[in-house]
Amino acid sequence: MLYLEIMSMEININCDLGEKSKHHSNKHDPDLLEIVNSANVACGYHAGDEETMNQVIKISKKNGVSIGAHPSFNDPENFGRERINLNSSEITKLITDQYEILQKIASKHGENVSHMKPHGALNNMACEDIELATTLAQTIKGINKDLIYLVPTGSKMEEAAKRLGMKIACEIFADRNYEDDGNLVSRKKPHALITDPEQAQKHVLKMVKTQSLNCHSGKQIPCEIDSVCIHGDNMSSLATAKSIKNNLIDNGLNLKPLNKMKKFRND
Repeated sequence: MLYLEIMSMEININCDLGEKSKHHSNKHDPDLLEIVNSANVACGYHAGDEETMNQVIKISKKNGVSIGAHPSFNDPENFGRERINLNSSEITKLITDQYEILQKIASKHGENVSHMKPHGALNNMACEDIELATTLAQTIKGINKDLIYLVPTGSKMEEAAKRLGMKIACEIFADRNYEDDGNLVSRKKPHALITDPEQAQKHVLKMVKTQSLNCHSGKQIPCEIDSVCIHGDNMSSLATAKSIKNNLIDNGLNLKPLNKMKKFRND
């Protein structure tokens, strides 16, 4: 196992926020926004509303957290976790509309949406389907070529975005296990989630140090890692976020919002 020298390496912690719905409380959002570097904000299609978007953006601005759109299938009933087959023009409209909803609210606070990360089933489908991944990448680049595209490392989404020369941040999941093909273990399986904060921090540090995915089987898959995702909808999210942040800092990593990382700055 090759461990990289990680002193002063830049890394980002991102979290899905503003997801108030019948499925999920957003009560931890203010606390999480004091820990994470970048917020993926629900745009009302799977969760959230104008009030939650305003709240996340306002607190993000105060804490120096960068703002991203977290577009989903228009399916609040299932929290955006059911697969829906749409054509390319429908996907383009879906993504564009949600970006515009969030950007309009961000503008009122003097802020900009600087990254994009698809949610739930849309994200999972694009990880496996190069055609859908390409449609998403083309849409996001078409909205704004400077948008940072936050994608699961090693996925078809990364592949499609690289072909288009986009600004790509590759992420790993702190609280999820991986299959041997690099995809996330389905939430329908009992070992999908990592709920122990101590286990999650070890899981993350090992992946960052080795620049590889830790599969549940023990297999390692070499990959690029720019960002660590902590889901905001788990009971242990807050404890996990604190544990991971402290452990990364203790090990010499430099935590940054996505739009402040050296690889994405325009200066």
